[in-house]
Parts: sequence; C-alpha cells; structure tokens
Amino acid sequence: MTPFFDGHNDFLLRLMMSPDPRQEVWLGDTGKGHLDLARMKRGGMVGGLFAIFVPPVSSGPAPDFAKLMANPPYDIPMPPLMTHDVAQPVALRMAGLFHWMARAAPEDFAVCRTATEIRAAFGRGRIAGVLHMEGAEAIGPDLDALYLFHQMGLRSLGPVWSRETIFGHGVPMAFPGTPDTGPGLTAKGKDLVRLCNELGILVDLSHMNEAGFDDVAALSDAPLVATHSNAHALSASPRNLTDRQLGRIRDSGGLVGLNYATFYLDAEGRGASGIGWDPLLRHMDHLIETLGEDHVALGSDFDGCIVPDVIGDVTGVQGLFDALARHGYDAPLLEKIGTQNWLACLERTLRG
Repeated sequence: MTPFFDGHNDFLLRLMMSPDPRQEVWLGDTGKGHLDLARMKRGGMVGGLFAIFVPPVSSGPAPDFAKLMANPPYDIPMPPLMTHDVAQPVALRMAGLFHWMARAAPEDFAVCRTATEIRAAFGRGRIAGVLHMEGAEAIGPDLDALYLFHQMGLRSLGPVWSRETIFGHGVPMAFPGTPDTGPGLTAKGKDLVRLCNELGILVDLSHMNEAGFDDVAALSDAPLVATHSNAHALSASPRNLTDRQLGRIRDSGGLVGLNYATFYLDAEGRGASGIGWDPLLRHMDHLIETLGEDHVALGSDFDGCIVPDVIGDVTGVQGLFDALARHGYDAPLLEKIGTQNWLACLERTLRG
C-alpha cells in the first residue's frame, strides 16, 4: 500500500450538512459519501487538507451543480458575493467540527499546524488533518478573522471559490473556457496574500482566475500551489491550469494536486463517472511532464465532486497507484506523489 496525503476534500461540508448524527458520519463506516475515518485508514490516507467551504445561500433548494454541468457546453451563473457576517458563523461551525473530529478519535486523527506535526502524526499512526478554507468569504475586510482562524489551525486558504469575493474573482463553472475571465485581486486581496505569507498560510490558486493567479505569483514569497486542479491542455475547463500557469508553479518550487472530479478530467467536460483510468493517467503524465516529478501530488476533491467509478471513494486510491505503476511509474515516484511532495511543499510554506 502507498500512503498518501490528500490536498483537498469537502468532508467537513458533508459532516455539517448530513442529516445523520456526526458520530455516524465520522466513525460509522457506513459507506456513504467518499470519506470517513475507517475508510481513510483502509485506503492508506495518512493526512490531508480539510476544507471549510460555505455553500451558496439560497431561498430555495440548493443548486444541483452536477446536474447543471451534465451536458456541455454550459455556463452556470454564480451566486452573488457573500458577506463575512453571513459566512463567518458557518465557517466557525465547520472549524469546530474539524477539532471535534480529533477529540472523537484522538488515537486516529490529529489537528496539525506544521510539517513537523504532520510527520509526528504519521509516526504515531494518526491521520494528519490540516485546516483549509476554500473561498475567503468568512474573512472580513479588516482581515482580523484571519488571525483568529490561524489560531484555530488554518494553514491553507483559497481567496476565492468560483463566486466573487471582496478579495478577487473565481473562474466560472463553464465549459469550454479559459481561466482568463476577468480582473485580478482587489487591493484587499493583495493585503490578504501578504498576510498569508506573513503567517505562513498556503495560498491556494485552485478556482482563481488567470489575472488573480498572476497577482499572487507577483506578490507571494511562498511556493505557488493549486491544491486540486488539472491540465487545461487536456480538458478546457476554466478550473484547469494552462501550461503557462503550470510553468510558473514549477519555477516557484510549488505543487499541483491532481483533482479526481470527472468534469475536470474528461476532454469534453462531461461528468459521467464511467471514464476509467485513462483520463487520470493522461492528466498525471501532463502534469509531471510540465512540472517535474517533485511538484505533483494528489488533491482528490472527495465529498465535493463526482469521481470516476474506478476510484469510487477513498478506498479506491490504491487502485490509482496500481494503475500508475502499470503505466510505468516506479515506487520512488509513487512515494513522491503520495506523501513526499506534499510534505516538502508544506515544509517550505508553513511557519507554525
């Protein structure tokens, strides 16, 4: 079994939204969704970034993005900007759930703030959980909340999801399209990036448009990281990264985590789950050819997307490693993709 650190999942959202008791969702091994503690352990997941994501506020039923994206071409209107006073209570609830996960399973799960703590968790056989925020709506314009979330363990932050924030602009849910979709970071967004650098918080480029990406690249003194993104050359979704962007990530010593979402793997932008291993292998090949083998890892998007049936859930990730091995990847490269590249990147980024 190849251990792996996963660069992005939405388990906290599922834990918060599930009608089932939280103990059952986390500890119950029910087979629902993509993740729970028992399946993480069986699947070889030794750590990951756990995302706080505040879902769109709607007066009616929540939009079914998977259904809306099922038949390309599509261009889905995004929800309006969400203010921090609306987003903060939800984000705090999810941060609380993250810490509860460690209290509920202290021998199996640890909240980690540094690469040293991640390595220590590995050594004790505990899953290393790192708190991430996907979309910075919960951080107000004075940025004070960032200090508080940092104290709670936040060590990775994406300034935007696909909707606009006071910090910048996300790429639309559209296909086909490019990441060149509008203006870059706002003045507040640039302040946010500078403060993330100061605090040692990773700035996640996934979901950010091209102008915002370039703004972060110009401002940041940390490695450039896209926690869960794929190659635009193979699937023309605005969510995927162009070769130029991949080159800037490579030159910064950064990293890209391969996203399992079928919408961003399939050449035609379809969400069908029966796509097999080939698209995953092609994207992995392209990322390694463009970035180099030290700058590619995994960023599943588990519990936030449709994944290929051949993976199914976290227990299927070993099947991906087996497919990569059959494809010609040797054991040292699989170890880099599994854990070593994420650890090296976090060691260069986190400051406690």
